[in-house]
Amino acid sequence: MQQIKRIEDGVRLRVQYEDDLWVLDQMIREGCKVGMMGFRRDQSTGTQASGRAKSADRKPMWIVLDAETTEFQPFTDNLRIHGIISEAELDKGSHHTHAVGPRDEIEISWVGGIPEVDRNLLAQSIQEGGRGRVAIAVVESDEILLFEIAQHGMRQVGDTFTLRGGGKREAKSTEVRKEFLTKVAQQASKAISSDMPIVICGPGMAREQFENYLKATGEGHRIVNVATSIGGRSAANEVMREGAADAVLGEFAMAKQSKLVEEGLKRISTRGAVAYGRAELGSAVEQGSIETLVIEASLLRSDSFWADAASSVRANGGNVVQASADHDAGEELMGLGGAIGLLRWALE
Repeated sequence: MQQIKRIEDGVRLRVQYEDDLWVLDQMIREGCKVGMMGFRRDQSTGTQASGRAKSADRKPMWIVLDAETTEFQPFTDNLRIHGIISEAELDKGSHHTHAVGPRDEIEISWVGGIPEVDRNLLAQSIQEGGRGRVAIAVVESDEILLFEIAQHGMRQVGDTFTLRGGGKREAKSTEVRKEFLTKVAQQASKAISSDMPIVICGPGMAREQFENYLKATGEGHRIVNVATSIGGRSAANEVMREGAADAVLGEFAMAKQSKLVEEGLKRISTRGAVAYGRAELGSAVEQGSIETLVIEASLLRSDSFWADAASSVRANGGNVVQASADHDAGEELMGLGGAIGLLRWALE
């Protein structure tokens, strides 16, 4: 995300990466004004009252909406903002939808200025400066999974590639396995853009062979190869939690969130310095004991209790991490009520 300038009670931004759209989706809600270039047809060109001539040219103009709702799906390059036109050359009071994507410029303003929770999320996004995505290939001798990792989400790319079900004799054939790994490497190189680094992981030696076949495709991917104690989707989560691929994942917001949630779960299992649940976290906030609060981003914007708690944590020198629920660690966080606090000392 790039900040173009500050405006009265808001900010003008340029979207740089698809992941910036997740940030905007968190920030924009009912009560905001959102302006960007759009198109409208002149109602006066219609043959009936308030009609529109379909042949009339769509006129470009700056359109400001009183935002009502947003629509965003992770791993897409489009954020839709629905609202009522408050400022434009035409059609004030009409419904309109802004479709926001990379390279668009957008102005957002709030009554009374940008809220603290949005200011902090925006500052983090600007500081990160945007990053491309990373692929994780989990390789076993008879099964390969591909995942795409974004700043705030994780998804499986395509179906599971598998030799399973072909009979024991066939599955053990060296030639069949070589053909399988070669074929998947070729398909993976086409599915993953050449500028996207690939982390190859898995519990056995098949990942070494897969790396060789992937390099042989000539796509020039940057490759990091790491061993994991398990296969499947759990291996991808292990890579993010344990930091074995920090060379390419260390600065990803999702990798950081995964590590923090995992640390919280470890502390829960050992009755350590951790708090979760509204009552327990409220007590920790009052005592000033929270060093890091990990909280699902929309929770901060739907309940003043959590917004006040986050403000108190920052005032006491703690950190607040606004997390996404669109990955496995995020789902674990939601299972704990949407927030967990890593404490300076254990509560009594």
